[in-house]
Amino acid sequence: MSMTPEQAAWFHSTFDRLVSNIDKAVQGKGEVIGLVLAAMLAEGHVLLEDAPGTGKTSLAKALAATVQGTSARIQFTPDLLPSDVTGVTIYDQQSHRFEFHKGPIFASIVLADEINRASPKTQSALLEVMEESRVTVDGVTHETGRPFLVIATQNPIEQAGTYKLPEAQLDRFLIKTSIGYPDLAVTEKILAGASDRNPSAGLSAVITTGAVADMADLAASVHVEPAVLRYVAELTAATREDTATRLGVSVRGAIAMIRIAKVWAAAHGRHFVLPDDIKTLAHPVWQHRLVLDAEAEFAGTSSATVIARALDGIAAPQARTAA
Repeated sequence: MSMTPEQAAWFHSTFDRLVSNIDKAVQGKGEVIGLVLAAMLAEGHVLLEDAPGTGKTSLAKALAATVQGTSARIQFTPDLLPSDVTGVTIYDQQSHRFEFHKGPIFASIVLADEINRASPKTQSALLEVMEESRVTVDGVTHETGRPFLVIATQNPIEQAGTYKLPEAQLDRFLIKTSIGYPDLAVTEKILAGASDRNPSAGLSAVITTGAVADMADLAASVHVEPAVLRYVAELTAATREDTATRLGVSVRGAIAMIRIAKVWAAAHGRHFVLPDDIKTLAHPVWQHRLVLDAEAEFAGTSSATVIARALDGIAAPQARTAA
């Protein structure tokens, strides 16, 4: 059953309240907050490539407080083990049974800080849980629950002692974006409240985790015209056929676009997806999924360039405005 206009209006107002609440802790970044929130409601994950001190931890804590969820921060280092992330089974001498002790990954919002500092073995521990929202340890499966969002960060400047994220892991992030530094006026406001070391602590919950899961289910019912589906398929094909790419947008990447486009449409009060939603989301959803040809990259071509060429080269359909 498709979303109704009345449900879309409720979704829009609720989404705006969530963004406004988080904005109290991460000021002046409404667009980024909206993208991260949309990724969570699309049941995906976020890669933040940003310099230190831009509010990544504050964003994760504020989001968890807003949806009445739990939060965890994992500092990724070269000596971090997979069990430090997922948890470990330990023998209890009193009960004479093996018991599973959950790791920090079992939280509503998980901040994987400097994810590229951990070894590939530890990074691979996230593959199953990011794709299927569950962890398998010693043959036993443990569900993470809903909502479940991994916000991973990496520093774009400091590369010493880091491991490049493999394409299979990058493809599991629904979006890649950055918070960036605030403008002058917002910086002044932040400095005025500098005595508050934990601004997210004072936030009141706007919604429950159960209601967040309901919003995710409701967003999945947003209507997508066949013409828009074809538009997404043609755009992904264009990235694969571009001479500058060795690897274009995958099928997973195309599915990710539809999932978050539905949320984006509902967040703007619509019960249907427009081609403009696809254009708006193309860069954050697809830029990290492309692998460029070495010569093209050396010549100055970027993922953003390839996506822009695809958007310019494929005509957007005139989608109907209702199901």
